[in-house]
Amino acid sequence: MTAQPVDSTDLWAGLPTLDEPPAPVWEDPVPLAGPRKLAPFPTASLPGWLREFVAAVAEETQTPVDLAGCISLSVLATAAGGRAVVQVRGHWREPTNLYVVVSLPPANRKSAVFGLLTDPLYEAEQQLRTLTQPAIVEAEMTARLAKEAADKATAKAASASADERDELVTTAIALAQTAESVSVPAKPQLLADDTTAETVTSRMAEQGGRISVMSAEGDIFDIIAGRYSGKPNMGVFLKGHAGDRLKVDRQTREEYIEHPALTMGLCVQPQVLDDIGRQDGFKGRGLLGRFLYSVPESLVGRRKIEPDPIPEQVMETYRRHVLDLTLFLAEWTDPALIQLTPEAVAALKAFQAQVEPMLEARGGIMGQIGDWGGKLVGATARMAALLHLAEHLTKGHMVPVAEATMRDAIALAEYFISHSLAAFDSMGADRIVERARTVLEVLHAHGWREVSKRDLMVKLSRSEFRTANDLDPVLALLEDHGYVRAQAVQRTGGRGRPPSPRYLIHPRLTDPTA
Repeated sequence: MTAQPVDSTDLWAGLPTLDEPPAPVWEDPVPLAGPRKLAPFPTASLPGWLREFVAAVAEETQTPVDLAGCISLSVLATAAGGRAVVQVRGHWREPTNLYVVVSLPPANRKSAVFGLLTDPLYEAEQQLRTLTQPAIVEAEMTARLAKEAADKATAKAASASADERDELVTTAIALAQTAESVSVPAKPQLLADDTTAETVTSRMAEQGGRISVMSAEGDIFDIIAGRYSGKPNMGVFLKGHAGDRLKVDRQTREEYIEHPALTMGLCVQPQVLDDIGRQDGFKGRGLLGRFLYSVPESLVGRRKIEPDPIPEQVMETYRRHVLDLTLFLAEWTDPALIQLTPEAVAALKAFQAQVEPMLEARGGIMGQIGDWGGKLVGATARMAALLHLAEHLTKGHMVPVAEATMRDAIALAEYFISHSLAAFDSMGADRIVERARTVLEVLHAHGWREVSKRDLMVKLSRSEFRTANDLDPVLALLEDHGYVRAQAVQRTGGRGRPPSPRYLIHPRLTDPTA
């Protein structure tokens, strides 16, 4: 049998040449984040009397239950803030004040909901004023008499003869010191509305370190941004959440608060969230990371014309319980200490273990809002203490927080994760995703199969990408989602500028059928 000559081209058919490396295998890219799916408000997490009232308010006002539910947490925090702390573990204690903000468009009856939820707080405030009025009148009279006595002694000493002056001066000094030492209690105040940062500080100093800002409008953000001062003034709002010492030492006033406890319950229009995300200093200073956000869907256009009114018994029970809790805790000068059961501690630890990977900068669901996510476990402990106090009212300090209550607080925390992610999207906190979409548009428009980082920077807007470092997290995100693939940098060993990193581009960006 005669051997047939072998065509060398057959041996290499279908195999890549040295000059043409094998084409990379691409999986379908993972779409970048779109509109988020929002969790429903977990009304079952609230104590029965509060759950019934929240649901009834939502029905009568035809508003999302999220609004009444979130503001009800601020009501509890107003009653307890500065008067109770929760012992988490070791030296970790959390105060029981909260910052909550709900975002809803106009015509959602926000003021009606706020009125229904906060009326008992104003009633409690009035009752506290009535109770303290005799002591205030007595202190004012004592202070006035002491000052008059000191003034008379001073005048007498000034006109006395030389041999009498020393004794009279000593008497005048003693009386002046007595007059200075008389303290007149401030009228009790629980709530403040449209106020400046300076006023918030003064009110907290007068009220034993606590005050609450509750408003159906978002004006407070404009005030923090510097409506009156011309520059952001957020120190009191930062320290008032954490309970850090606050000292104001200026020419006009000197104030010191050992453990400030500021509560905020706000409802703002969506545009406000969009605007504050662009305000210099808001995110960088950490203020936005202190709020729990809710962005429910508006019911406008789908509301009942004749909804069921709030049952009188439900209204009265809510009123009585808020009054009882507020008046009881108002008597505490040293904060009531709320303990956790071992089971509640274990549940909180397990939740913390779930949250931690979410904070990973690359790939974590809260990686881009780590400042907010890092405070979530502490906020969960605060909510657990508030739910516990609402359940036990005047006996909450006598029994520890149960595991079931902690799990209710965790359900609320999971709700706020969902909504806060959406809120930060509105505020532009997740700008890396926005920038990634910009880069995808550029890659699609130019039809590159691969590109260097340097060449890509040339095509991008310098207003959005000021330096090459701004592009790094974007390319990392696109690589995580399978749109690009980093190539190993080939080092030449020579002098001069190192070669720019190169990236292969997913074929689907240039050919949708690929």
